[in-house]
Amino acid sequence: MAKMSIYDPALCCATGICGPGVDPELLRVATMIGQLQAQGVECERFNLAQQPQQFIANPVVSAALERDGAEILPLTLVDGKVIKSRAYPTNEEFISWTGARKVLMPL
Repeated sequence: MAKMSIYDPALCCATGICGPGVDPELLRVATMIGQLQAQGVECERFNLAQQPQQFIANPVVSAALERDGAEILPLTLVDGKVIKSRAYPTNEEFISWTGARKVLMPL
């Protein structure tokens, strides 16, 4: 299976539930990642506010940020290649790009 990495903009947390309002998109993404990991899919997520060193350490992400600025976040990489920017993967993309075999959430 492919390895997926998601680089988030600066967030209070991965789910967004501790912010001023609940963002259902962040809840969807957190749920999808948790379910993919439960299937054994290698899926990692980094928050610019809490893990800036991860953005600097990845040359692909660092170059994208230098070239296009932080507005390209969220940035999704699969096997080290950028496949989506400025939005989170859809449920269908999560499944397709990682090789997950079963539908995890209603599409």
